[in-house]
Amino acid sequence: MTTALAATLLFGSLIVLLLIGTPIALATALSAIFTMLWILPFDQSLTTAAQQLAVGVDNFTILSIPLFVLAGIIMNNGGIAFKLINLAKLFVGRLPGTLAHTNVVGNMLFGSISGSSVAAAAAMGKIITPMAKRQNYPVNYIASANIASAPAGLLIPPSSMLIVYSLVSGGTSIAALFIAGYIPGILWGLVVMTIAYFIAKRNGYAVSEKISWKDRAFIVLDAIPSLLLIVLVIGGIVGGIFTATEGAAVAVVYATVLALIYREISIKQIDVIFKETFEVTGMILFLIISSSLFSLMMSYLEIPSGISNVMLSISDNPIIILLIMNLLLLFMGTFMDVTPAILIFTPIFFPVAADLGVDPVHFGIIIAFNLCIGSITPPIGSVLFVGTSVAKANFEKVIKTMVPYFVILIVMLLIITFFPQLSLFLPDLFGLL
Repeated sequence: MTTALAATLLFGSLIVLLLIGTPIALATALSAIFTMLWILPFDQSLTTAAQQLAVGVDNFTILSIPLFVLAGIIMNNGGIAFKLINLAKLFVGRLPGTLAHTNVVGNMLFGSISGSSVAAAAAMGKIITPMAKRQNYPVNYIASANIASAPAGLLIPPSSMLIVYSLVSGGTSIAALFIAGYIPGILWGLVVMTIAYFIAKRNGYAVSEKISWKDRAFIVLDAIPSLLLIVLVIGGIVGGIFTATEGAAVAVVYATVLALIYREISIKQIDVIFKETFEVTGMILFLIISSSLFSLMMSYLEIPSGISNVMLSISDNPIIILLIMNLLLLFMGTFMDVTPAILIFTPIFFPVAADLGVDPVHFGIIIAFNLCIGSITPPIGSVLFVGTSVAKANFEKVIKTMVPYFVILIVMLLIITFFPQLSLFLPDLFGLL
C-alpha cells in the first residue's frame, strides 16, 4: 500500500469517525489502529500498538497533569474564586461595566491557578452572573466578557496545555513556556477589557460603588494566600528549585492546606474532588496515549516531513507560512478541543516551524493562542458553551456580542506571531532560552 493511500486511510477514517459522533480520543486511536492493521502484519500491529500505548504515558512530566488538575479542583471547591473576585474588583472598581472587568481579572487570576479555562468560566460565571442581574447588566454582555476572558488563564501558568505541548514538541522547556505565557496572557485580558469598556461606555453601564480603605486592606490580605500559590509554584519551577511535577505536588499540598484553613471543604467533599480529578485526568491521559499512537503512524508514513515539504514549496517566506499555519490552526481549533489539537497538530507543524527558524517556545505560544481562540468559537468551543450555559443566555445573541472580541483577539494573534519578543522577552530575561 502506498504512503499516500495509507495517509488517506489514516485521516479519512479519523474524519468519518468524528462525523458519526465518535469521541475524539477513541476516533484518534481507532484510525491509527485501522491504518496499522492495513500496512503491518496483525501480530506486529498488536505489539506496536501495545508498546506505544505504554510509551505514550511513560514520562515523569505527565504526572504533573493530574496533580495540577487536583490542585485546581481543590481550589475551585475551596472558596478561592470569591476572594479573587473581591481582589479583582479593587483594580477595576471605577471603570464603566465594573462587573465585566472584575470578571476578566478574576478569570486571569483564577484560570492561572486552576489551569482550566472551562473551570474559570464556570466558577466566575456562577458568581458574577447573579450579581450582574441584580445590577441590571444585560446577560449577553456579562456572558460574552466571561467567555472571551476565560482562556487567558490557559496562557498564564501553570498551564496543562503548555505541559502537553512540551511533551509532544520533544521536550521544550516547561519553565520557559510557563514564563513565556505571561505577557500574551495578560495582553489577552487587557484587550478583552478594552472591548468591554467601550461597550459599557457607549451603553452607560454601571460603575461600582467606592470601597473604603479598610475594606481594601482586608480584601488584599484575604487574597494574598491564594496568590502565593502562583508565586510559590511558578517561582520554584522557573528558579530551578523543583521540576514541574514536583511543583504540581507542592500546589496540591498548598491548596489542600489553604482550603482546610478557609474551612470551605468538608470530609464529604473529598470523594467528589477525587472523582472529578480521576474523570478529567483519565480523559487527558486517554487523549495523550491515543494521540501518541496517531503520531507514531504519522511519523511512520513520513506525513510531517511531507507536509513540511509541501508548505515550504508554496513559499520560503516565514510570514506566508506562519499565516497559513495560523489559518489552519484557527479553523481546526473551532472543531477540536485544545488538548487533542495540540497532540495532533504539533508533530505536523513543529518541523515546519523549526525549518523556518521559529523558536520552539515562541511556536508553543502561537499554537496555544490559536487554540485558546478556538475554545471560545463555535461550533465546538467548550468555553463558549459552558459560559453561555452558566449565564443562561441566548446562544445566538451571545455570539453576536462576541464578534468584537473575536476581531481583536485575531489581531492579537498576528501580533504575537510576528513579534516573537512578546513571548520570548521574559524567558530570555530569566536565562531560560
